[in-house]
Amino acid sequence: MKAQFMTVAAQPLFVLLWSSACIAGIIGVGAAPPMLVLFARYALAGVLLTVYAFAVRATWPCGSQVPHVLVAGLLMQIVQFGAFYMAMSDHVSAAVIALVQGLNPVVIALFAGVLGETVTVRQWFGFGIGGIGVALAVVDQSHFSPVGLLLCSVGLLGLSIGTVYQKRFVPTVDPRASTTLHMVVSAPIAGLLAWLTGQVHVSDVGRFAGSVAWLVLVNSMAAVLLLNVMLRHGDATRVGRLFFATPAVTAILAWLLIGQPLRPLTIAGLSVGLVGLVFASRKPSAPSAAVAARRPAVAAR
Repeated sequence: MKAQFMTVAAQPLFVLLWSSACIAGIIGVGAAPPMLVLFARYALAGVLLTVYAFAVRATWPCGSQVPHVLVAGLLMQIVQFGAFYMAMSDHVSAAVIALVQGLNPVVIALFAGVLGETVTVRQWFGFGIGGIGVALAVVDQSHFSPVGLLLCSVGLLGLSIGTVYQKRFVPTVDPRASTTLHMVVSAPIAGLLAWLTGQVHVSDVGRFAGSVAWLVLVNSMAAVLLLNVMLRHGDATRVGRLFFATPAVTAILAWLLIGQPLRPLTIAGLSVGLVGLVFASRKPSAPSAAVAARRPAVAAR
């Protein structure tokens, strides 16, 4: 029964849950400032993940590992999601954010030398196609924001550099413990930034609470736990390919749930971006750098 669940239900369920994070984030920043949403999310998730990590007897990092885990956490949580959430508040669409975030394997591959890996011609070709896909989706937006696009780029760099940093310095740390520490260290930083900027007002308590609850329970807990289960019971390369579907699913969810338009150029951009990501992820032999580098990072969702 467990094997059947892994092959039939777990993978599409994971894609759906993972893709919903962007929708919940957009709802959240529509009801409260981005840093306040992040503070509430990280504070609650930090508490719950700490309890979970102790319950499953996760192996905690020690000594020189700790500062490396904290740096990676700040990059992947504060820099990545701080920038993406501010882009959401600037009305950047879910489709564009998901496509830019999906370019994470592309940026990681640019750091291939740091990880002792090489980039193939096929991958470079895929990177170019993926960039064209993002450009098509951006051109199709009725509200084009240069600042929002810059914020998306900063968020992508935070995710990618944080991923490479963690893979380079603490590749063997238990992801359950590292994810917990990411949340714990990020919560006070997000709270301080919200307080310093005076952005602590909630305009819609119900939407804010619902968004944070979904982000914590579904995205920071359920989706991450499901991902770890799939990684233990399946091929990491196959699991990694599930992320190629998230931009399209995110765009469809945004269209259905929050009324963001899904126009022809956006659909074309999503399709072209998917082709590019598939090309960029493939190597003649051995798992792709994108999948190998992504594995510790996805636990930070």
